[in-house]
Amino acid sequence: MLYHLLTPLSEGGDVFNLFRYLTFRAGGAFLTALIFGFVFGTPIINALRRMQKKGQPIRKDGPEGHLLTKAGTPTMGGVLILFALLVSTLLWSRLDVGYVWIVMGVTAGFGAIGFADDYLKVSKFDVRGVPGRIRLGAGFAIALAASAATMYLQPDDLTGRLAFPILKDLMWDMGLLFVPFAMIVIVGAANAVNLTDGLDGLAIMPVMIAGGALGIIAYVVGRTDFTEYLGLHYVEGAGEIVIFAAALIGAGLGFLWYNAPPAMVFMGDTGSLALGGALGAIAVVTKHEIVLAIIGGLFVVEALSVIIQVGYYKLTKRRVFLMAPIHHHFEKLGWQEPTIVIRFWIISVILALVGLATLKVR
Repeated sequence: MLYHLLTPLSEGGDVFNLFRYLTFRAGGAFLTALIFGFVFGTPIINALRRMQKKGQPIRKDGPEGHLLTKAGTPTMGGVLILFALLVSTLLWSRLDVGYVWIVMGVTAGFGAIGFADDYLKVSKFDVRGVPGRIRLGAGFAIALAASAATMYLQPDDLTGRLAFPILKDLMWDMGLLFVPFAMIVIVGAANAVNLTDGLDGLAIMPVMIAGGALGIIAYVVGRTDFTEYLGLHYVEGAGEIVIFAAALIGAGLGFLWYNAPPAMVFMGDTGSLALGGALGAIAVVTKHEIVLAIIGGLFVVEALSVIIQVGYYKLTKRRVFLMAPIHHHFEKLGWQEPTIVIRFWIISVILALVGLATLKVR
């Protein structure tokens, strides 16, 4: 918004000219989201605490300690993240770039699904929220709209094509099959982050790390000089996603201030579904869907641990892990919660660096 309001006033070399630069606007988005979190965090948490009375309902089949340590903590803290993220993006990004609206639309849409799910849980004080089929159906509908819009916006040499990391000249022309593939990427990312959100601070930091890595990728593929040098595909306008990524990091840090152990608030499905969907949407827009599986490898492992546990139990009535998702397995092994969280953060940093390395290794 500021870009459209202030750049026409610039005559070159003045302060208004700064708004033409992505890096300046990304810094502005980061600071805006961060300050938003610090200013409105406590009032929003207090409002959630008054509204929810008993806080988030804790699953009785989860780790026993959670019934004591996490009972009474309010959820739906994702509203703080979403407001900070979306307001900052609207303020600092170019609103004439369709990719920005696609990513924001996915984020807001999955946030609405998560909000409905959280609201049902806290209003009935029941761990069951929106039925799974309805959640998945709504998620796939949002992903369908985003995938179709992405195909419409991208040029003929990119639309419907799947790029492969390292192999710079290989792109698979999937045609219309790209739409269901992209839908799976977006919905899968949303639910994988949702499964990861089980310990204080566990999900938000890996989301910020993955978002930062994807923001770098968006900046690179949105510049012809970088794409020519690195042998990457050029996606015109994708660089504006950097604004969203910077706002995500700022909003995430603002939330982490209150979510650090012991958490004052949980992000809930409102935040986890929205942020996971956002990561998936950025990967689809930038044509880095496979690299997302590397950068977000922690989320992939968390989701796979649940799939393996459920599938194996149905076949054999035995469990592979002591408890799924896998972070609960380590809790059962006796690891302390901060130990699990910090080690998972370290793994996220390593995976993000490996994912970024694919930009150069060609």
